[in-house]
Amino acid sequence: MTSRKLNILLAISVAINLFAVAAGVTVWAAVKRHDARVAEAPPNGGRGPLREVLQGVDPAVRERVKASLKASALAARPDFEAGRAARRRAVQLAAEETLDPAAVTAALEESRAAEMRGRARMEADAVALLQTVPASQRPALSRILQRRGTPKSDAEKKAGGQH
Repeated sequence: MTSRKLNILLAISVAINLFAVAAGVTVWAAVKRHDARVAEAPPNGGRGPLREVLQGVDPAVRERVKASLKASALAARPDFEAGRAARRRAVQLAAEETLDPAAVTAALEESRAAEMRGRARMEADAVALLQTVPASQRPALSRILQRRGTPKSDAEKKAGGQH
């Protein structure tokens, strides 16, 4: 091989190695940054499951709250099931060969209305429950009013707020 070919191969080898090193450093930095964010984040986005909310509450109050919330969820269940059924119907209507926009829209509105009825029932029951709880326990239990499963707003994301 000529010295010119060797110089070209050497330059290519150096470029590939520099690219590999840069990629490795980038991946390492990304993993380290991700691990730091995960370590700083509160568990479950800071809102936690019900047992975490109830952790610092008096045991007698805890059992009453759990029973009340369960009864409320069971009472609202038909509304949520109706909402899911209406949404499935809307999807089926939208998939038909001839689209009936009015029927799809009506099914979606029915779904939303049913979901809102269920949510309103659970929220009203939660507020009624909070009225029966000692004032010292209310701050911890007030977290039951937080909505779950909703995306954060841009303001909440910037502030690092809870869902």
